[in-house]
Amino acid sequence: MEQTWNSESYAKNAHFVSDLGMPVVEWLNPRTGERILDLGCGDGALTKKLREFGCEVIGVDSSPDFVETAKLLGLDARLLDGHHLDFSNEFDAVFTNAALHWMKQPDQVIDGVWRSLKPGGRFVGEFGGDGNVTTITAALHTSLKKREIVPDAINPWYFPTIKEYQSRLEARGFQVNEIVLIPRPTALPTDIRGWLSTFANPLITAIAPSEHEAFLKEVIALLEPALCDASGQWFADYVRLRFSASKPLNSNFRSSKERRE
Repeated sequence: MEQTWNSESYAKNAHFVSDLGMPVVEWLNPRTGERILDLGCGDGALTKKLREFGCEVIGVDSSPDFVETAKLLGLDARLLDGHHLDFSNEFDAVFTNAALHWMKQPDQVIDGVWRSLKPGGRFVGEFGGDGNVTTITAALHTSLKKREIVPDAINPWYFPTIKEYQSRLEARGFQVNEIVLIPRPTALPTDIRGWLSTFANPLITAIAPSEHEAFLKEVIALLEPALCDASGQWFADYVRLRFSASKPLNSNFRSSKERRE
C-alpha cells in the first residue's frame, strides 16, 4: 500500500503545493549557473522556476507519472527514489519542497544529500512538520480503527519536530543555518475529498474497495465542522518545517556511525 500519484488529479487538487513553494525558493536564493538537484520534483513546476533563474537543474522523483510530466516541460527529470541518491559532489544546492515527509528513512535521505553536494553546498527545503494535518490524520485513524485496521502500521508520513530534524542534519555534519515550524492552514482548490484522494492513498486502499465510498463519507463528516467554513471553503491544517543547512567547506566530517565502523 504505497502512495501513488496522478499528474492530472494532482494539478486539479493540489496545485497550491507549488504555488506556495516560492518562499522556499527565496531561502534557496538560486544563482545563475548553479547546478541544483530538485529532490522530489513532482510534476516539475518548481523545477522549471529554478531553471528560469539560470540554473542547471536535475529533478528526481519516485513517481513515473510525475517524471514523465516534468519531461514534457523540457526538464531533466529522472526516476529515482530519494532514499537512493547516486550523485557524488555534483551540486551547489539540493532543493526540496513537500517531498521529505513521504521519505520515512530520513537519515538515509540526508546521507544521500550530503554525498550529492559539493563542499560548501546548500540543502534547503520545506515539508510537513510536527502537527501537520493533525485533524485530518485523527479522522482517518478513527475511521480505520472502526474497521479494525491499525493506522500506525500504514502511516505514510514523517512529520518531525524542529529538534529531531535539526539533530539528524547535524549528526551528518550539516550546519543548520535556520529551521522553523510554520502553521499554515491552506485553502483547498477543490474540497477535502479531493485532498484525501490525492494524498491519502495508502490509508484508503487499506480497506476493501467496496467500502471506500462509505469510508470517505465518514471521514469527511468528521472533518467538516473543523475544516470547512460557512461558505463551503475547505482547508487543510498544514504545519510546515522549513530549513536551510550547509555542507561545510571542510567536508571530511564523518558521522558517528562511520567512525564506529
